[in-house]
Amino acid sequence: MLVVLGIMVLVHEFGHFAVAKFFKVRVEVFSIGFGPRLFGFRRGDTDYRLSLLPLGGYVKMAGENPGEARTGDPGEFASHPRWQRILIGLAGPVANFLLAFVLMTGLYMMHNEVENYLSQPAVLDFVPQDTPAGHAGLQAGDRITRFDKDSNPTWEQVRIRAALDANSYIPVTVERTANGQTQSFNAELYLADPTKGGDFEIESLGLIPRVQDGPLGVRDVMPGNPADRAGLKAGDAIVSMNGQPVHSVAAVTAYLQQTKGKPVTLEVRRGDQTLNLNATPIWGDDGAGHMGYRLEFHPTLAPFHVEQLPVIDAVRQSVNFNLPNSGYIIEVLHRLVTHRSNVQQLSGPIGIARETGEAVTMPGWQPIIGLMALISLNLGIFNLLPIPILDGGMILLLMIEGTLRRDLNQEFKERVYQVAFVALILFAAFVMFNDVAKLNILSKLKS
Repeated sequence: MLVVLGIMVLVHEFGHFAVAKFFKVRVEVFSIGFGPRLFGFRRGDTDYRLSLLPLGGYVKMAGENPGEARTGDPGEFASHPRWQRILIGLAGPVANFLLAFVLMTGLYMMHNEVENYLSQPAVLDFVPQDTPAGHAGLQAGDRITRFDKDSNPTWEQVRIRAALDANSYIPVTVERTANGQTQSFNAELYLADPTKGGDFEIESLGLIPRVQDGPLGVRDVMPGNPADRAGLKAGDAIVSMNGQPVHSVAAVTAYLQQTKGKPVTLEVRRGDQTLNLNATPIWGDDGAGHMGYRLEFHPTLAPFHVEQLPVIDAVRQSVNFNLPNSGYIIEVLHRLVTHRSNVQQLSGPIGIARETGEAVTMPGWQPIIGLMALISLNLGIFNLLPIPILDGGMILLLMIEGTLRRDLNQEFKERVYQVAFVALILFAAFVMFNDVAKLNILSKLKS
């Protein structure tokens, strides 16, 4: 966690530092961490240091704080035009966005993990009844032998064709085995696209791919949540729900939505044992802005292979990763502000440590690099919030001053910063307490 956060903070503060130096603002301190100085070195006007509390960092520029008296020194932050100060404030978050883009581009060039099912025959997992596929009569286990113009398509071909034929009816033929006999079944499927040209997913049609032949593995269970209360454990494998076989998280999620939150019986394989566990799902956010019924566990990775993409394809994939995830983060913040999501979903340093530990233990580089990119996006977006002390707050005050064509009262700005500082400390304390409350040890004490 310290390495991951250290890289994020280093890049963020270097963005401020580089642009400040470019505009000839005197930088007095470049610190990784807060609190007392542990060690470092001085070069020119700047003290480069590592401080005691490694949960952030800062760049201290001359004349930056509202309480500092101005001397008129051209090297002071306040002596520079507002547009330059705004660019210095923007530089940190922009550096985080660039880091996320570079991390994912490099990953896709060197280690792009592609799930195996995409190049395999299109076999359906659970098919929800109230979906276009359910209305067309498609069933779990059906193999698609014709999808519009494509014969015997792979799932990758189905995804491409569905996007091309969105909001239209297409002919579909499936091969179905019943009572030991294989038969063909013809249907007409309406490819409804609720995204209106956005990120179209075939799962919304009820076309949920069978990503593997075996049951769905459980990598980790979130303490105090339905899966944990039901007795599900890391290393278990979910065979079925109420007798319905499931092979992916998408199938589990779709089944829970169909049952509308009613208790379900999980058939679970644990070593040589087969167990039946009863779980009652909860309504919540999946962390990406999608509400629904959930059991709250992390699955094992579906089978995959590694590819190395050309630069242009890697850049395209990186954009496709970062833009939607930035939108999800903003959507979650909006839901929190409008009280449509629970603030207990937020995570701080302890939560990041837990997620980092899980990512490191997972096979391949994609989990940890992807997590680093997501943390970098979070850090960039969080710092752009219009809250004094954060970059976004400083930018907002500078824009207000620019509109008024005068500086705001220094005493007023000091009070605003003091209130914001206390509020931010209380918020950080709440998030850290929330992190601790999610740990196994505390959930056991509660019970």
